[in-house]
Amino acid sequence: MTEVIVLNGGSSSGKSGIARCLQAVLPVPWLALGTDTLVDAMPASMQASDAGIEFAPDGEVIVGPEFRTLEAAWIEGVAAMARAGARVIVDEVFLGGPDSQQRWQKALRDLRVLWVGVRCDSAVAAGREVARGDRVIGMAASQADVVHRGVVYDLEVDTTNAESMECARTIAARVR
Repeated sequence: MTEVIVLNGGSSSGKSGIARCLQAVLPVPWLALGTDTLVDAMPASMQASDAGIEFAPDGEVIVGPEFRTLEAAWIEGVAAMARAGARVIVDEVFLGGPDSQQRWQKALRDLRVLWVGVRCDSAVAAGREVARGDRVIGMAASQADVVHRGVVYDLEVDTTNAESMECARTIAARVR
């Protein structure tokens, strides 16, 4: 059976909503963990340092070496949880495209993974971003396409016109 579902998409593309719906429709319990969980767990000083993670006024996300060190430990920790028997939904933003996917592939190498691209039209994602009110404006539009370049998926869903539950059901049908 699938042990890890990796959802990759830009900010405000609908990944978190899909993850919650997957938890509701899959027959066994799944943990939902994501890049927001990692960032929220970091000390505030990491968001004010060139070595950490910065959110530029135009929505660009800049990561430094300390962030990468903690991210590597995070990825290995998520993989260890899956190896220990927890099924995990990873809510990710592959800012580095294939390099980001390769970091996860290396950590998850011996696990059964379903790679899912979560697409959303950049204008729709930008509208959601404004409605959310908790993101730097411009992040959704700048990430909508770049996070998918060079990334290989088992399945893709598009939340531009589809609800989270519909996408979750499509994904759940591929979980074996």
